[in-house]
Amino acid sequence: MTWVNPLRDEQDRRLPRIAGPCGMVLFGVTGDLSRKKVMPAIYDLANRGLLPPGFSLVGFARRDWADQDFAQIVHDSVREYARTEFREEVWKQLAEGFRFVSGNFDDDLAFDNLRRTIEELDQVRGTGGNHAFYLAIPPGFFGTVAGQLKEHGLAEAGTGAWRRVVVEKPFGHDLESARQLNATLDTVFEPESIFRIDHYLGKETVQNILAMRFANTMFEPLWNANYVDHVQITMAEDVGIGGRAGYYDGIGAARDVIQNHLLQLMSLVAMEEPSSFDAASLRVEKQKLLGSVVLPERLDLTTARGQYAAGWAGGEKVRGFLEEDGIATTSTTDTFAAVTLHIDNRRWAGVPFYLRTGKRLGRRVTEVAVVFKRAPHQPFSANATEALTHNTLVIRVQPDEGMTIRFGSKVPGTAMEIRDVNMDFAYGGSFTESSPEAYERLILDVLLGDPPLFPRHEEVELSWKILDPVLEHWTKQDAAGRARPETYPPGTWGPASADTVLARDGRVWRRP
Repeated sequence: MTWVNPLRDEQDRRLPRIAGPCGMVLFGVTGDLSRKKVMPAIYDLANRGLLPPGFSLVGFARRDWADQDFAQIVHDSVREYARTEFREEVWKQLAEGFRFVSGNFDDDLAFDNLRRTIEELDQVRGTGGNHAFYLAIPPGFFGTVAGQLKEHGLAEAGTGAWRRVVVEKPFGHDLESARQLNATLDTVFEPESIFRIDHYLGKETVQNILAMRFANTMFEPLWNANYVDHVQITMAEDVGIGGRAGYYDGIGAARDVIQNHLLQLMSLVAMEEPSSFDAASLRVEKQKLLGSVVLPERLDLTTARGQYAAGWAGGEKVRGFLEEDGIATTSTTDTFAAVTLHIDNRRWAGVPFYLRTGKRLGRRVTEVAVVFKRAPHQPFSANATEALTHNTLVIRVQPDEGMTIRFGSKVPGTAMEIRDVNMDFAYGGSFTESSPEAYERLILDVLLGDPPLFPRHEEVELSWKILDPVLEHWTKQDAAGRARPETYPPGTWGPASADTVLARDGRVWRRP
């Protein structure tokens, strides 16, 4: 059941959606995700007046903390990472709903205590039996925690109430494990009560892809194989793995980013127009698109992977991946991955989609570049257009959120010389409202029961069907000793083999 603000006029867009009576249980409160993203987002929502006055937050971890110890952890996280200003009156009201339960994930007594704590909050905070369980923990513990929630009656809501579960990526390690994970969650929660967070889908610029495509008439007529030469989707980071060796080694760039973030971006860029923007209609079109993706026959010629080497980046000397703490010198984990995909439908037949991601690259950037074909006839001399490249529409997801259109324009002067120019749209320059952090939007959607931005298990499994053959190809190369991930200098744009992938098609990667 979704609470409706009785004061809200559906025609008045100035009034935001506000969550009804509810609470959240946060597993993994000591991790970076909780401290840097979830806790600050909850405060920011409260600061913006989007949480109910009685909202409660229960932390669950092995630490021997009292409620006030947990409150101090949240306080420190909010002070350091919150987007909005700190207001004492907001903090005091929010902190009254903080509770902490100590225990292991297999501790029956701890989950009995959790059940009593939730029942107490329903009485003293008016949460109404509505609770979301946020699993900010490694995926290997999802099954254990879900089983405990079921065993202790925590997953079942009373009449008129709801219980939901939130899980973070990675959604499995491959197709088989993703199916097992989905089956485990499905035995405890109804499909509509399972929220798989892909924080990229909460970003304003990602949602703006839908607005740009379907609210305007100037783009959609060109959005097909008649006019588009190819599409590049890039997520680059300028940092290394830091202290995340335990998570990253064995996962790698392809599993960590391509399987979820980049394939979700690709589905929004390439899908057909939905009949409406409700969750079911969006899901149908994304699933149709992902189900139409095909891999090239020669994966050795159309994919690339690499590991960053030691060197200089950002003015400081940095270690290579194999020199990072906790990484074995024999590791074949990819810190850079690039794949070529095709979409087997009428709209995109013959248009390659190039996806790449990596660490220790030239700069931190996420973008979608739709590169158009050259004009079929040029009535200009070769000298006049030698500085003219392909028209390109670039959607900047982060940072400098916005959109750039690159096209040819005459250079002032007596000669006919045509050169590339840019036309820019920037969020910061066009809107006075600041964009909420992605986790604010997604957590609020969980509490409202609004699922359009959350991939369902069908999308997750389709994504693994696309990526699994690439991973299997790389694994066979490793087993045969034929190839290892190619090293690349930090601060560059990846291994030379990635450039070769596009060069074979007569194309080049963008340098954002």
